[in-house]
Amino acid sequence: MTKQTGLGDQLFVDGYDIAGDVQSIGNLSTPIAALEMTGINKYAMERQYGIADAAGEFTSFFNDADDAAHEALSTLPRADGHLMYLRGEGAGRPAIGAVGKRIDYAGTRGDDGSLTFGIQFQGNGSVLDWGVQLTEGREVYASAANGDGVDLGTGSKAFGWQAYIQVFSIGSGTADVALQSSSDDGAVDTYATLTGGSFTTVSGRTVQRLASSSDTATVERYVRVAVSGTFTDLDFCVIFNRNNGPRYVS
Repeated sequence: MTKQTGLGDQLFVDGYDIAGDVQSIGNLSTPIAALEMTGINKYAMERQYGIADAAGEFTSFFNDADDAAHEALSTLPRADGHLMYLRGEGAGRPAIGAVGKRIDYAGTRGDDGSLTFGIQFQGNGSVLDWGVQLTEGREVYASAANGDGVDLGTGSKAFGWQAYIQVFSIGSGTADVALQSSSDDGAVDTYATLTGGSFTTVSGRTVQRLASSSDTATVERYVRVAVSGTFTDLDFCVIFNRNNGPRYVS
């Protein structure tokens, strides 16, 4: 990969595509507490890692059209929300998934006539996960199908995984979305569903985060989405992260 700009990025919140209404992203971060543990016999600070967190800030324009920013952001539900940031669109491209609380929708009306809103996001129970897109960004499946395998790099890794789905809409019926892996993109090693790798059956707009139940769960080199069921026009996005080493933050 080469150096990149942030052109063509996407931002999804709770099953709403609001990228066209977002002016800027202030930060997407995983702050970790540094605990001071300095003995009186030391000449410099000693620290160990404490609890990790997730945080995000972005600025949106006011748009009260259906499925636009105001509808998505103006309510501040007490239940956990869901955030996805895509560094460009395309299977295999980097992306962030996070679960947490939106804690503000603060409007600012400038003396130049501008109207923008500041949104803050704080994690709840997990950090931001940097992964890859298993769909072509936001993608529509007209019917049941398997996605193309995404190459995660040579060999299998046995350090667990995390995955995120946002469903924007479904035309009719219900769909089942599963995560499958193979060592050779199905050439000889048939794709198999990861243990715990099936999202809840989709019947409308929804979001969900999955994680392996074991921090030693194996994920092979290639991963894909497999969508089954009887439905029309499933509009969705899936992000997947394979841990490439021991994971010290949940």
